[in-house]
Amino acid sequence: MTDATIAPASTITPVAFGDLSVGPGEPVYMIGEIGINHNGDVDITKKLMDVAVEAGAQSVKFQKRNPDVAVPEAQKSKMRDTPWGTMTYLDYKYRVEFEKEQYKEIDAYAKEKGLQWFASPWDIDSVEFLENEFDALTYKVASATLTDIPLLKAMADTGKPILCSSGMSDWAILDAAVEVFDRDRLVLMHSTSTYPLPVEEANLRAIPAMQDRYGVPVGYSGHETGTEISLAAVALGAVTVERHITLDSSMWGSDQSASMEPNDFIELCRGVRVLEKALGDGVKRIMPGEESKIGSLRK
Repeated sequence: MTDATIAPASTITPVAFGDLSVGPGEPVYMIGEIGINHNGDVDITKKLMDVAVEAGAQSVKFQKRNPDVAVPEAQKSKMRDTPWGTMTYLDYKYRVEFEKEQYKEIDAYAKEKGLQWFASPWDIDSVEFLENEFDALTYKVASATLTDIPLLKAMADTGKPILCSSGMSDWAILDAAVEVFDRDRLVLMHSTSTYPLPVEEANLRAIPAMQDRYGVPVGYSGHETGTEISLAAVALGAVTVERHITLDSSMWGSDQSASMEPNDFIELCRGVRVLEKALGDGVKRIMPGEESKIGSLRK
């Protein structure tokens, strides 16, 4: 792609995610990113799913890897101190990786709670696992895999809707990734891959810029502290918001400290719903509450 395509939000078609739609005019699709904050424990996972349900989020997201493929060779033998003792980095990644039996339990619990779930696959083996074992709802492109074109093609070939994060990219990188996908099934997500996110790196105006350039719905995947930046993203047109969630930000794990604790995520989701109502439709008119003031205040 070399030329931007200007696409007003009113012309952008929402994308179907199961029985829900993600796009302009639809409720903001709220995602609780569990990632690997479960620390390999299904009970912790269920508690985090309960948080998402209480908050009114529509979905939770995980990360799926074949560690043998996804972990760089230079990292595999490095030793790491973990709650389960000192082990190689490869063994640690296997320790926190869910396989078929755990995801079957997660899938059943999600159905019981009326919650959607999906994952970011970090390798083609994981795409095949999610597709063949669970008929995946959607696939999320992690920012770290944005330049892995064979992986992106494997996701595109499933024909499922795609959420695509854009961290660590410029227009050239993002153009190349977008060209892989069917835009009728694509939702881009503005993101900055700094943990936690400094406010000066948020660059939220990229949300309408991405919408104009690609003509697809655009959401926001945030790594900041607090709720202000995510709420501003919605005000700028984000159709989905994803935030990492944790039971306790002091828990062991690489993503915990940049994640939202339960009350914070609940507050964010409630704030988004208030903001949706407050944004309105943009048509300037006399509101019902103003009618009685016209006679008493206007000459």
